[in-house]
Amino acid sequence: MGTATHDTYTAKLTDGPLEGKTVTTEFLESGDPRPRIEIPSDSHGKRYLYARAAGLEFDSTEHPERPTAVDYRYLEAVFEASGSSAS
Repeated sequence: MGTATHDTYTAKLTDGPLEGKTVTTEFLESGDPRPRIEIPSDSHGKRYLYARAAGLEFDSTEHPERPTAVDYRYLEAVFEASGSSAS
């Protein structure tokens, strides 16, 4: 059994530091859009956390039941803790 050709969709970032940008992301194994996505920033160890919003767009004739674009709202910036301490 092969993978489906439409395993990705466009995540539309509706607010926050990445407002107006889009990223391509994969559906969950269940076929649903991801409830949250993390996007790495240009700064080392910093990621932006976005949560799924209500907006969905459907524009596929091959898979009309799956959205082609999903809106995401900004939640927070996540920073990795550094493992070393300065002396």
